Amino acid sequence: MQHIIALSRTAVIVRHWFEVSLIDSAMEHGARIEVRELAAGPHRGSESAAQVVAADRPLWRADLFDRHGDPPGTFGSAHFHPHFRGNEPCPRVFDPDLAASPWDWLGAQFTALGATGGRDSWPLGAAEAAELSSRSDKIVALARQVGPDRCGSAAECFALTRDAQPVVQLMLGSLRRPDLLDTGWVAPWQTAQ
Repeated sequence: MQHIIALSRTAVIVRHWFEVSLIDSAMEHGARIEVRELAAGPHRGSESAAQVVAADRPLWRADLFDRHGDPPGTFGSAHFHPHFRGNEPCPRVFDPDLAASPWDWLGAQFTALGATGGRDSWPLGAAEAAELSSRSDKIVALARQVGPDRCGSAAECFALTRDAQPVVQLMLGSLRRPDLLDTGWVAPWQTAQ
């Protein structure tokens, strides 16, 4: 399940996410928050026709993740991606403030529109920026609802990330150390739909 907050030119996507590290087969899950640009398209049909809404170009992402096996809510692999190259995120950026107080950190990111730690703010128009910043508390509250402490079993995690099954299967097919994988935990994602 994905929650999408769409403004005029920007969208925030909040969801629970699950992934497997290609390097060491470690599993991570928790709240994924993305800021995306809404793609402008030509008007279609009559004045009453439904229009296409596409949250396309990624601008920023935060992954407030626990590692599988760690106590829930420790955020041992919480990180963010301050920019993207096309659709691909930049390497993970770890911030001690993020791991220490993830929800406060996330709120500060939306209040400051990404302009923290010497980084440029998200490329938003003034009205859009003010509107997004004013929704900081609501975005954090929504992200808390899909945090890593919300699923304590593989079945619960899979129920929240069922739509990511093809991506998880790609990860599983690219592991450098498949011998380290907890096959019992990933079994729901390996079963064909």
